[in-house]
Amino acid sequence: MNILVVRTDKLGDFITALPACKVLKKYDPRNRIIVCVAPLNESLAHACDFIDEVIIDDGRSSVFKLSQRFRAAKIDVSITLFSNTRVAFAQFLARIPKRIAPATKIAQIFYTQRVKQRRSEVKMAEFEYNLELARVLFPDIDLDFEKPLLRFDDALKVYEKFCKANSIEKETIAFHPGFGGSSDANWSVDEYIELVRTVLEKKSLQAVMTFGPDEQNLYDYCREKLKNEDVVFYISKEGLVNFAKLISNFKLFVSTSTGTYHLAALVGIPTMTFFADSLFASSARWKSVSDESLQKHYMIPHDKNKRAKMFEDVKKAITDVF
Repeated sequence: MNILVVRTDKLGDFITALPACKVLKKYDPRNRIIVCVAPLNESLAHACDFIDEVIIDDGRSSVFKLSQRFRAAKIDVSITLFSNTRVAFAQFLARIPKRIAPATKIAQIFYTQRVKQRRSEVKMAEFEYNLELARVLFPDIDLDFEKPLLRFDDALKVYEKFCKANSIEKETIAFHPGFGGSSDANWSVDEYIELVRTVLEKKSLQAVMTFGPDEQNLYDYCREKLKNEDVVFYISKEGLVNFAKLISNFKLFVSTSTGTYHLAALVGIPTMTFFADSLFASSARWKSVSDESLQKHYMIPHDKNKRAKMFEDVKKAITDVF
């Protein structure tokens, strides 16, 4: 069976779709898993051995061209995890026989099977809602999946090259101060710098600060603030998969609830993550696809005094990891 899984939004959102892809492939290895993703996620999708084909939707080409790509893939059934009118109409035009999607927005009229999930109630995490849509197709499907979902045979070589280039001989804790995606709360950049300095007090650990390719100004600011201290700065310009290989060897990844947090969880490293103190942006909704024992979550409060106390708790927790 040719199964199309559609998730065309950001990095973290796409990663929440991967457990559904995995269990669909595990249910019957003869299933051909085709994903429709945004250009950002193309290389990561190709790196997953449980995905057979990748269709890119840049959001700019015509809906008719997108429908032609769907038709060429000879899809038997589609599962749209997050829908919009454009991708819904393209599937309708492609005449995919069975089209499953949540019963939300006007786009639902283009699907043959609409599922009421009420995700705003956050009765489960985003990736768990996605898994439930896989169960609509196969009611007897096993929704358990192997963790980590993504492994690389050459990840250690990437890390060893990084360590050699930066004279690293200690275990590494990475901080990713960038703020984006669906994250609604974070520490300030200067607070991240204070967290880094807390790690520097523990001589057995190496602090690394990582940045996305579009975060040059943030990178420059942190380098200037910490220019006389033993911190390694890394701006990811070698692609998403290379970055995933690198961070898979870190001992802890500290960040807000953004795409890089989900990426770290995808490759199975411990995460310390900061969330907004609201149901919509909470860890209940956005917990990652990794083993829960590897996840440490903090809901940053709005109250100034409570926030300050939590920050001190975080400082202590970071060094207590080892």
